[in-house]
Amino acid sequence: MDAISIALLTPVLKRMLRICVVLVLTFYLIRQFRKPSRWVGRPFLWLMNQRHSNLTDWGLQHVHVEKNFTVLDVGCGGGRTIQKLAALAPAGKVYGADYANGSVAASRAKNATLVREHKVEVVQASVSNLPFAENTFDLVTAVETQYFWPDLLNDMKEVRRVLKLGGKLVVIAEAYKGGGKSRAHDAVLGLIGGGCLSVAEHRDLFAKSDYVDIQVSEERKRGWICVMGTKAKS
Repeated sequence: MDAISIALLTPVLKRMLRICVVLVLTFYLIRQFRKPSRWVGRPFLWLMNQRHSNLTDWGLQHVHVEKNFTVLDVGCGGGRTIQKLAALAPAGKVYGADYANGSVAASRAKNATLVREHKVEVVQASVSNLPFAENTFDLVTAVETQYFWPDLLNDMKEVRRVLKLGGKLVVIAEAYKGGGKSRAHDAVLGLIGGGCLSVAEHRDLFAKSDYVDIQVSEERKRGWICVMGTKAKS
């Protein structure tokens, strides 16, 4: 290859390199929504706390929380849901679990006073292997996280294991098949390895995981869904 050819090729290679760097960086930042790191993930966790607050309030309206409940928030993210649950159960205790170290750190910081008062505890753990005994929780919540569970059916059963008899699992999400924003969310979730379920698929998943009294609430225009199931008492 002569000098002229190299000179012509160099700008093309530089453009290709820039494009590759931008694509890699974009993919890395998008993945932070799925598993935030301790430092880079902080802005994403702050955004999650802000964006999901109204959705969480709407979802929690569908479940009764006693003041002395023991509650677990799976995929606790930035810790805003833990804060809301602790306000609903002031005489109880709220646990948070997340597999991302950035989320654990952010949740502890968000609820620092409650952690010091032993009203909140946050652990790093996967939903597939929760570090809690059977029949521990009155309520388990999962807000904007079930899309990413690695083994959905068995993970639902793992949550059921740690629920008390008669305890409830509440799944709250801003995207589901058939909801008002499902196409846009499917595209985004596809980039980060997630996916949406329909109302029927949610019901089927809860039933196959041996939950009873399955209830579904929708805010169709917003694309919001709240699905609740109970661990049978016998």
